[in-house]
Amino acid sequence: MIRMIIMIRRAHNSDKVMRMNLSESLTVELKEMYTDDIRKTVIAFANTAGGCIYIGIADDGRVVGVDNSDEVMLRVSNAVRDSIRPDVTVFTSYHIDKINDKNIVVIEVLKGTACPYYLESKGIRPGGVYVRQGASSVPASLAAILKMIKETDGDSYEAERCTNQTLTFEYAESEFKRAGVEFGITQKKTLKILNDDNMYTRLAELLSDQCLHTIKSAAFDGTEKLNFKDRAEFGGSVLKQVNDAYDYIDRFNRTRSEFEGIYRIDKRDYPVEAVREALLNAVVHRDYSFSGSILVSVFDDRIEIISIGGLVKGISYDDMMLGVSIQRNERLANVFYRLNLIESFGTGIKKIMDCYKGNYVQPEINVSENAFKITLPNINYSSGISVTSEPREQMIMDLLKKQGTVTRKDVEQLLDVSQATAARILKKMTLSGVLSSMGNGKNMKYVNNGH
Repeated sequence: MIRMIIMIRRAHNSDKVMRMNLSESLTVELKEMYTDDIRKTVIAFANTAGGCIYIGIADDGRVVGVDNSDEVMLRVSNAVRDSIRPDVTVFTSYHIDKINDKNIVVIEVLKGTACPYYLESKGIRPGGVYVRQGASSVPASLAAILKMIKETDGDSYEAERCTNQTLTFEYAESEFKRAGVEFGITQKKTLKILNDDNMYTRLAELLSDQCLHTIKSAAFDGTEKLNFKDRAEFGGSVLKQVNDAYDYIDRFNRTRSEFEGIYRIDKRDYPVEAVREALLNAVVHRDYSFSGSILVSVFDDRIEIISIGGLVKGISYDDMMLGVSIQRNERLANVFYRLNLIESFGTGIKKIMDCYKGNYVQPEINVSENAFKITLPNINYSSGISVTSEPREQMIMDLLKKQGTVTRKDVEQLLDVSQATAARILKKMTLSGVLSSMGNGKNMKYVNNGH
């Protein structure tokens, strides 16, 4: 079919050259001689509406001819084959016309089906992608490039071609090796990291060391976003990000000890499985077509994890709680499954809820049109066990466990501090909700607010 179209167009265009002077237009380009810019014109025609390039005709329509026409035609075909990606050769043809006894090299280009086409040396960016505007071949805007990708590759973000084709996978390779999974060309194609044209997809970008998305984490003093204790931002492969974010949370996930008779019972502030599942859920299900970061906020009494993207269309909140799952990023989820990071689809929320069985506090899930938030409560905070990272405050809480109440004088002696310092520490712990006060003046006593 393509060959038939080319033959018809060739006959038509050849006849037009014989009968009238050509002028440059949306589908016609005139070149007095071969130049490397011809590659840009081929790209522009393939990305726009097709067209013909005539080598041997000057801009004003004069027929100057080409002396070494066979050599020029070979040079053009080699340049098109070697420097333009994806392969556009199936949409190009070459022949020699004779006008006024002079040889003219004619390059016919059909609109391609894998737009955007681009110069391999420049990549999928404005400096490498060209489109036709009137009689000129001009760099495409980033918006136009993304539109072409979307129109060609469909609505799946993961399936789109990545604009960066020089990705590296140092961290991903180590994770695949750890899991005992091969990570060669064959596996990359099977997992859709490479598409049928051996180009990296957006999925590849997410797994690469050059991933554009991040996780932002912060720890706050108390239960409000008033005073930062610490903050960090994690980039690189999403595989690295989920590990880094987990390690960050783990720094604040303290182990508390209680005794039942002679037996010691250790309890983490947050069930580690719940933290793990919440992070994996945020990374696997977020909407990567938006550029905002996943947000992790650690408070004294809870952890909040917010990711961009509400529920996938067709799924309700009740469906989700029943375990129904439609993957927004099915290919990314498949990679996590292959690496044994998730066991099966649709079980993450149930696992989180199961981690809190038998506890007074339960996780909360809030969903809006464009965001998903899961809140993990601190089990120890709610059960009255101290939640504080300050050593002096911890000493006060330990004393409270022994004697039930403490006074300012007790704190002065315990910490070897002044009256003013003791009062300041107790006030801070009271305002943050850790302690409650009873009585007035010198008779004021403090108790654990959880009891």
